[in-house]
Amino acid sequence: MKKIGTILLHLILFSLNAQEKLTQDLALKLSKMPLHCINTEFPNKTNHLSDSEKDAILLPKALHPSFYGCLDWHSSVHGHWMLIKLLKDFPTIENRDEIIKILNNSFQKDKIQIESEYFGKYTASKGFERTYGWAWLLKLDLELSTWHNDLGQKWHQELQPLTQKVVTLWKEYLPKQTYPNRTGVHPNTAFGLCFAYDWAHHNKETDFLNLIIKKSKDFYLKNTQIPSHLEPDGSDFFSPSLQAADLMTRILSVKEYEVWLKKYLTKEGIERLCQTPTVSDRNDYQIVHLDGLSFSRAWNMKKIAKKLPNHNKLKLRFNKIANQFIYKSLKVIFDGGYGGEHWLASFAIYALSLE
Repeated sequence: MKKIGTILLHLILFSLNAQEKLTQDLALKLSKMPLHCINTEFPNKTNHLSDSEKDAILLPKALHPSFYGCLDWHSSVHGHWMLIKLLKDFPTIENRDEIIKILNNSFQKDKIQIESEYFGKYTASKGFERTYGWAWLLKLDLELSTWHNDLGQKWHQELQPLTQKVVTLWKEYLPKQTYPNRTGVHPNTAFGLCFAYDWAHHNKETDFLNLIIKKSKDFYLKNTQIPSHLEPDGSDFFSPSLQAADLMTRILSVKEYEVWLKKYLTKEGIERLCQTPTVSDRNDYQIVHLDGLSFSRAWNMKKIAKKLPNHNKLKLRFNKIANQFIYKSLKVIFDGGYGGEHWLASFAIYALSLE
């Protein structure tokens, strides 16, 4: 049976490689990953800093009744985003009813209220999931707000207490953030600002948007000859250099961006970024991050290529490499254990969703 499944996946991927688009068959196969993990409470990494014995003994589901599964809060959030994205793009997907049932259970007013109240309820909880989980929450909110569907609009309305809490916290935090985080994992500042920008721009949140633009320029505008040749670290799922370049596509004009990028990336760095990361053990929860790196590099390269004018040679090269990254990583996305299963499909769907 497993051999038949592998053969079917390769047939799907052959079609994908030719069309460079997500098919409903592949969407169905990938959807099974978050559907399995969203209601799976353990294993779990809550990242909760306890104030006392009373909250130290709370189970994940008590702390986060909507987003307790998928090992950690942020993975649950982007698993929900992914399922909504698939419902929007493939309204007749075979497991539609199962997806709706899962989402209906999560987007309940009382549960979302508890999620919202968590931020500030405990000594350190105002900084919970800052800013990686915050970014995915705004991505989730944006996906719902742009879905002209009665059920989607209902879920969007239920989510608002949590969305507004995150926006408020981010607006408070950003002026105090003196330096960007340039790691290749969750705290990466540029990744968070990408999704924050998209949300603020769509919602015409001018104060928030202007703050994001200012900080993006402060952090990255004067960066030159970024050391991309030293990437990646051993557990990266982001390229720090490409993630910042992705962000700046939103901040600069086409002409400004082309000039900036030429000074920002080095020839040696570009060569390194175009190499497929080696993943030595897909059952290792940290090493498997490198599969996610291929997907995130792909979406970064697509965004960069789209911004560049047609005469720029990097436009064609980055588009080509991005598709290769996606194709190669999709071939192995089901080969590991829960360390990849609980999050990789969301990265794949986002990379595939970009033109």
